[in-house]
Amino acid sequence: MAEPTDPRRTVARPGIFSRVLTGIAQCLKWLFLSLLFSILVEWVGMVFWWEEQGLDHSRQMLVNELRFLGADFNRSLLTAHPMQFARDLSDQFYQAAFEWTRIVDLIQWMTPAPSAEESGIRPVLYRVYQPASEFVLSAMQITQLFAVRLAVLTLATPVFGLFTLVALVDGLVQRDLRRWGGGRESSFVYHYTKKAAIPLIIMAWVLYLALPFSLHPSWIILPFALAFAFAVTITASTFKKYL
Repeated sequence: MAEPTDPRRTVARPGIFSRVLTGIAQCLKWLFLSLLFSILVEWVGMVFWWEEQGLDHSRQMLVNELRFLGADFNRSLLTAHPMQFARDLSDQFYQAAFEWTRIVDLIQWMTPAPSAEESGIRPVLYRVYQPASEFVLSAMQITQLFAVRLAVLTLATPVFGLFTLVALVDGLVQRDLRRWGGGRESSFVYHYTKKAAIPLIIMAWVLYLALPFSLHPSWIILPFALAFAFAVTITASTFKKYL
């Protein structure tokens, strides 16, 4: 016979610190998955779509992203030198992923062709690495491209903040008009728009970071910022009239 449950038993809820750590871990997870997806798409494209360009495709995307940044991000609320900020972030990613892990040293050691008399593991690694050398180098360039795009998204964060502030004020005004005018409430709309707000930001970041071609960041950031602002407006306007 099943034991009766105690109605006084309470379920422990995570605290603020654990929620913050969980949020940071989720962000890092999505960033890592975006980077892996970007590298995978680039490798598939080198085989099927831009076979003639090969390694030049990722290099040209990196050049284009830096050109977009230099042309349209001359000023930012977060830093006085956006271009230098992106370059520094790209260099830090490169150092952390390839220099500190000694991957660069390993590549430099495997790249020279071994002599006919040389024996050991290096000739074996050379034969294995040589056909995949362009894919390895493209992954390194995609990592730098990922860092540049991450810098662009970081610099564009005030846009989401500004749109959110305007949307919140507009939504609260609509809520007051509904409250004093005796308008009807809709908890269904409120809960679903509230759940859709954060995924819109995640989609904007993941989509832009994983794009397999160069695209001006405004074509990604502005539509998702407007969609997020619309969700905030609906959420604020449909919030219950009486607390």
